[in-house]
Amino acid sequence: MKVLRRKRTILFLAYVLLLFLAMLNLASYKWTKEPQQCGAAAAANTSVPRQGAPQPRFLSGKEVDRRRQLIYVFTTWRSGSSFFGELFNQNPEVFFLYEPMWHIWQKLYPGDAVSLQGAARDMLNSLYRCDFSVFQLYNMPGAKNLTSLGLFGATLNKVTCSYPFCSAYRKDRVGMVDEKVCRKCPSQSLRMLEAECLKYRTVVIKGVRILDIGILAPLMKDPSLDLKVIHLVRDPRAVANSRIKSRHGLIRENLQVVRSRDSKLHRIPLVDPMHRASKKDGPDFHSIGAMEVICDRTFQTLRTALKPPSWLKGKYMVVRYEDLVENPIKILRSVYGFMNLTANRDIEAFAMNMTGGTGSSSLPFIVSSRNATQAASAWRTVLSLQQIRQVEEYCKHSMEVLGYELVRAVGDARDLSKSLLTAPRL
Repeated sequence: MKVLRRKRTILFLAYVLLLFLAMLNLASYKWTKEPQQCGAAAAANTSVPRQGAPQPRFLSGKEVDRRRQLIYVFTTWRSGSSFFGELFNQNPEVFFLYEPMWHIWQKLYPGDAVSLQGAARDMLNSLYRCDFSVFQLYNMPGAKNLTSLGLFGATLNKVTCSYPFCSAYRKDRVGMVDEKVCRKCPSQSLRMLEAECLKYRTVVIKGVRILDIGILAPLMKDPSLDLKVIHLVRDPRAVANSRIKSRHGLIRENLQVVRSRDSKLHRIPLVDPMHRASKKDGPDFHSIGAMEVICDRTFQTLRTALKPPSWLKGKYMVVRYEDLVENPIKILRSVYGFMNLTANRDIEAFAMNMTGGTGSSSLPFIVSSRNATQAASAWRTVLSLQQIRQVEEYCKHSMEVLGYELVRAVGDARDLSKSLLTAPRL
């Protein structure tokens, strides 16, 4: 009897211990609103989706390694972001993505820019967790599943053009990727790209399709992401000039932005109303007209940054393109310090070479060595006084905050010895 009682006591104590451990585990479990999969469903989710029927995984609740540094380069078209992005693309410690939201705008065209903001944020939420299945949502009907080289900008990306994806380049060697060479690299699955993404402690995404930093608030508040934003800005008059030069490459984007204009707002008349009826000058009309929306949203961001809410404090940095090309090493070190990275000699030499060249290029969307300071001031000798005043009317509020002086007369613009930069208020 004593032996039986002892066995019962041991079994009872073991049961109590197991119950206690179960309750402890339940208390520490992080509940999520997302449906949990198990059994056959979970097994199916880990398999490669059959071609033509992609099944995005929606890992929005997945925890990110807290040691990782997540950065979003927040900017707009023609602000020098292609060169700025190379400062991260060339870093062997950085997993860099170039304009991933391009896929959304192409698939949902002609949706206006404002209506696409939520979709862009949701894509970022997935990508920062290295979940690339979200791209399949924006693949064209009947198209094959996207691959590593199917992503926008992939043929200029050091990750997708280097080992283990391709033998043409090495990620640890600084140097521009030749798009023609990278196109010959084998296409790899997005699952392989996800696995590579998870190896990096720093993930940087550069985008021009988030118009207001407030859109990113849910991501920046999310403690599992710890997202930081680097806001790259440029003189709006230089942006407008560059947009006109590259107008044919931005026709769709310009239309999507212009369609986001608030019809209730009083707007100043266009410099030349006849541009509406001119097919030849139509792209110019939209290039400058888009600046109204862009500058309005930029000013909203700057107002938020001037009195930052708790979710933005310590997580936001402004970089003026003009300062970057004038003092590339200083700005590079400052940016890397914000990201908890160290700029090595190769990266610094790259930045100096790309901004201190003797040539100039009129080709848009091409990153090359040039006299970047001269290029930054090109608008002063190209834009008419009417065009300058048009842009200034749209952008004067954000220009004041960022330290860009208004032009009072055409002579002020043409006199390149006179600086139009003052100290920014941020």
